[in-house]
Amino acid sequence: MKIWQKNTDVNAFVEAFTVGNDRILDLQLAVADILGSLAHTRMLNSVGLLSNDDLASVQRGLKELYTEAVQGQFHIGEGVEDVHSQVELLLTERIGEAGKKIHSGRSRNDQVLVDLKLFFRMEIAELVKRTTVLFNRLIQLSDAHQSVLMPGYTHLQIAMPSSFGLWFGAYAESLVDDLELLKAAWKVCNKNPLGSAAGYGSSFPLNRRMTTELLGFDDLNYNVVYAQMGRGKTERILAQGMSAVAATLAKFAMDVCLYMNQNFGFISFPDHLTTGSSIMPHKKNPDVFELVRARCNKIQALPNEIALMTANLPSGYHRDLQLLKENLFPAFQSLHECLEMTAFMLEHIRIKENILDDPKYDYLFSVEVVNDEVLKGVPFREAYRNIGLAIESGTFKPQKDVQHTHEGSIGNLCNADIRQAFDRLVAAFDFERVNKALNKLLE
Repeated sequence: MKIWQKNTDVNAFVEAFTVGNDRILDLQLAVADILGSLAHTRMLNSVGLLSNDDLASVQRGLKELYTEAVQGQFHIGEGVEDVHSQVELLLTERIGEAGKKIHSGRSRNDQVLVDLKLFFRMEIAELVKRTTVLFNRLIQLSDAHQSVLMPGYTHLQIAMPSSFGLWFGAYAESLVDDLELLKAAWKVCNKNPLGSAAGYGSSFPLNRRMTTELLGFDDLNYNVVYAQMGRGKTERILAQGMSAVAATLAKFAMDVCLYMNQNFGFISFPDHLTTGSSIMPHKKNPDVFELVRARCNKIQALPNEIALMTANLPSGYHRDLQLLKENLFPAFQSLHECLEMTAFMLEHIRIKENILDDPKYDYLFSVEVVNDEVLKGVPFREAYRNIGLAIESGTFKPQKDVQHTHEGSIGNLCNADIRQAFDRLVAAFDFERVNKALNKLLE
């Protein structure tokens, strides 16, 4: 069944090519499609295009389908083109002629647009939820290990004293900035394209502000041509937000792989969370973090993939846009899993203490000694030269009492400020308002 089909059957070979993976991917849009239809049909009733009796039947049938979709009992049948066709087909089978009226005033173009916007909102909310779990774990570890020193590196050469508190806290604060990009994506996703039809509006007296309110959107995509132009652009902006989170995870995973290496030995994990070798019995490999690194590097390529698929398209709808789902939808699941797995692994991380007691790290403290000389009145450039000469002659003596007290340093991590910034940002998404609107729609 195809909602656009008339009397001509499409060649089966062509149909298989054009439908592609839509039947599989569209299952993830079922909940969103039903929510969109609940709002659209209430609007149709308000403008006289659907009777009260028909509306009652349609709403009842759609809510039954919604329950089935939430419970994983919704399926797209063989020969049914997509989720939109399946919803309309099932609804018509169950309630009769009224089911055939739900497509008035909309196109499959704006139908899929609103489905995607609703789905993206759900995925962003889940990403923020999982990011919050990881953020909290990083802050906890940072507070717990604030004064446990470790080497800091530049150019992969030992540079200055750092601490595990600084290391964990750095990645926590990185997630704050990552959520700024996701928040920008949320703002783009949270505008209503429904009512733009095929991209040129409708001769029906649609009330687009009504569906905007019913679906909990912040505002409209006003211009109907631009509403269609948002397809691809929305995905690219969302992918950029996801890429930011992925970049933080990939960098952290690289650090973990490095610090687990025996030549570093700063951290470890229980044996049952590492993997072995088929030939080397001593191996404890960081496979989890290697896969997090690879998956997140792959996600960082996503904005460019989407840009290349959409860069030379003129305005209006084009079937090229269908393929965006194949790139973006699996990336959501992968990023969810990477966030969840990283937080899980950090519940079991083991930190090595007294690392800097090893003489090979003595030169880490050269700046501390220089600064101590400056505090005694020696000009910095002279102190720097004196300590450099001592290092060259082998007479340098480290001063291992680290006194860093300014904001963001070892002795003053500012984790409370970082947490406040994170919490303020999460609250700005205003998920509660959106959920309240959708719950009201389902009553």
